[in-house]
Amino acid sequence: MDDVVTVGLDGSVESRAAARWAAGEAARRRLPLRLLHAWPMLAPEVLGTPPEADQNYWAKVIVHDVHAEVAERYPDLSVVDALVASDAEAALLDASAQSTLLVLGSRGLSHTACFFLGDTSMTIVAMAERPVALVRAAAPRPSPVQPRGAGAVVVGASLHGDCGDLLEFAFEAAALRGVPLHAVHGRSLPVEAYVPWAADPDALERVTVDARHRLEQALRPWHERFPGVRVVEYVVLESPARAVVEAASAAELLVIGRRRQRHTLAPRLGNVAHAAAHHASCPVVIVPHD
Repeated sequence: MDDVVTVGLDGSVESRAAARWAAGEAARRRLPLRLLHAWPMLAPEVLGTPPEADQNYWAKVIVHDVHAEVAERYPDLSVVDALVASDAEAALLDASAQSTLLVLGSRGLSHTACFFLGDTSMTIVAMAERPVALVRAAAPRPSPVQPRGAGAVVVGASLHGDCGDLLEFAFEAAALRGVPLHAVHGRSLPVEAYVPWAADPDALERVTVDARHRLEQALRPWHERFPGVRVVEYVVLESPARAVVEAASAAELLVIGRRRQRHTLAPRLGNVAHAAAHHASCPVVIVPHD
């Protein structure tokens, strides 16, 4: 793996927004930024070819324009241009394996339907071996009332198995930004917790206490590694997908985990990661973990 942040460019306003976000992230991490544009029809470079005869002219323009914008905003940032003669999916998956973070643009359909991801993007997110960030072009509309999680990094903690990679990324992201980390665990109630007229209060208490204990246990080692990060813990007794999306409604960043899938013919996202990718109103980082 290379210590670099890579952003995929396709000339859209979404990819330009992703590049701006990626540049900020690279600057925070003091890493180079790689601007990647993949096109199967790229021709071999021939010195002295005039622009009107250069088959790669528009591909170069896409990367050059973003490079110029990023350089103006971050003059001290190391920026590398990468034109790859390949289809986008293969190039981005390869780039992800060689990057600290891969950043992709996502198309906002409206202020209520925030993400539209094509088959290529969904496949990349589901198969990438390293974290992938999804960034919208349009900023969310400001709310006059600051909801829970405003300005924070929010991490969805499933508490199933080892999620060290997920929590490490979330704590580091909060530390780099100097903002609190809100750790949210959503848990649907089991069927036996219900009585004919409502949920059993004793069952609610047992589930809540157990979830809080497990959340505290999972976070304790990361408190010690990142003592400067203020952590707020939430246990929400509802759908985990709904819990994390609502918690991140005004967040600076949402971090979600995804199980690495071995030997599967059709890799896919889990319910929580899928909901976050399509409905969260802030940038989303999906972190693969065992």
